[in-house]
Amino acid sequence: MRWTTMVAAAAAWLAVLAIAPASAQQPAQQSEQARRAERVAAWQAAEKAGTSGPADVMLIDQGVLQLPRGELFVPKAEASRVLRALGNLPGDATLVGLVVGTHANDRWIVVIRHIKEGYIKDDEAKTWNADDLLNNIRDGVEEANKDRVARGFPEMQVVGWVEPPAYDARTHRLVWSLLAKDKGTPDGAATGINYNTYALGRDGYFSLNLLTGSETIATDKAVAHELLADLVYNVGKRYEDFSAGTDRVAQYGLMALVGGVAAKKLGLLALLAATVLKFGKIILVGVAVAGGTVLKLFRRKPRQDGGTPGGTA
Repeated sequence: MRWTTMVAAAAAWLAVLAIAPASAQQPAQQSEQARRAERVAAWQAAEKAGTSGPADVMLIDQGVLQLPRGELFVPKAEASRVLRALGNLPGDATLVGLVVGTHANDRWIVVIRHIKEGYIKDDEAKTWNADDLLNNIRDGVEEANKDRVARGFPEMQVVGWVEPPAYDARTHRLVWSLLAKDKGTPDGAATGINYNTYALGRDGYFSLNLLTGSETIATDKAVAHELLADLVYNVGKRYEDFSAGTDRVAQYGLMALVGGVAAKKLGLLALLAATVLKFGKIILVGVAVAGGTVLKLFRRKPRQDGGTPGGTA
């Protein structure tokens, strides 16, 4: 099978980074050779366990992903191993799997999670303003930069929307994406992108986070939209199946899924790149603002010797 992995820096913007940088979790005594060997083994296991499209893939007890031709679904255990091998903390409690492209020029990866926090009310989408949301996120980033500087990380700057928040009340799908960079980085420099898509359901929501690069997002985002459309909730798990008398309602609304904007409203500190946002309990929100220096990442599936080949595997 010919397939590639994520672009450099894309995984640095995983939506579920834990409190400490993943690179800090690597044992100091672990050799680069051992890390390369684990990356090779992780991808081999993923390919062996994966399901190639076209196929219907069961997503836990919630729904089905109608996987298109030319894409590979990697199940949870192997997906977790891949993310760890790439230096990320996968957040196994919510991880469902990965989708990667099998075409020669694919440079993206989609991380699928299910967050079972209850029914999310979507009435906020009727009144939100994209400019106001962006300003709130920028304010949160500036506050978070104080912590970043104290911990030795570069300050971040939110450039603007890659895709302003768009919510479809008919299908209960949300899409948004930010462009962020290290302060001082030249305008137009290539950077990693989190293209965030969500499918709301009765018990919570699926997050399908497309990791790609600024130079390819214009075409790669079609992958995220297709996968979002191809995710079908089971009868009884759909958003419209919600029962007000019996079902749990989430402690936050739709706005909390847009870069953690609710953090400012709740007076919380939005620590970016290696932190979480708290809304009563810990929830992990996709904030696409981590520096490429935090994690060492790779553009392609490693060769058998652990390198990063110029061609496809």
